[in-house]
Amino acid sequence: MSLKKIIFILLIAFFSANLFAQKDSTNIKIKDIKVKGKSKIKKGGIYNPLSPSKAAFYSAIFPGMGQIYNRKYWKAPIVWGALALPAYYYQINNSDYKRYRTAYKLRKIGLQDEFTLDDGSTSVSLETLETAQEQLRENRDMSLLMGVILYVLQIVEASVNAHLLQFNTDDDLSFKPALIMDPIRIETPSVGLTIKYTF
Repeated sequence: MSLKKIIFILLIAFFSANLFAQKDSTNIKIKDIKVKGKSKIKKGGIYNPLSPSKAAFYSAIFPGMGQIYNRKYWKAPIVWGALALPAYYYQINNSDYKRYRTAYKLRKIGLQDEFTLDDGSTSVSLETLETAQEQLRENRDMSLLMGVILYVLQIVEASVNAHLLQFNTDDDLSFKPALIMDPIRIETPSVGLTIKYTF
């Protein structure tokens, strides 16, 4: 079987199925809107343009609060854990950096430091202290950078999620590809693709 025939059969199989939009998972409550007089019109899914900015603002004030505002409660502990990790490593690297920095300064002026043994010898050389300081400072700065990046990402995630919660996912939205044979050219069939979408 030639490659063109295989591709053609796969395309027909792929486009012959009906593809429908996902069901609405946000469960937007139906609100009553009063019109002049006593009549009421029921309308669902009102778009709120301030919702994404509120979610981003809440996340900027307190990390995870935007996710809670979007009613995605399970995301808040993930945000807190993701931000706690760089904060923990920043603290560890900073305290170790200060230890080695103090030992380096004391060693340079000829005093005993925490790495000096009882007999006056040292367990760590001066070059090792200097290298450890540089490495720990680099790790500390990288932890700080990762914390800032994760902080900004959780703000962006809350804002984008608030936008997507208002996205129209009605059942009326559908994608139905169909293959239509040309009845005029029966002897030399030509196949075309028609895509219909409705809102």
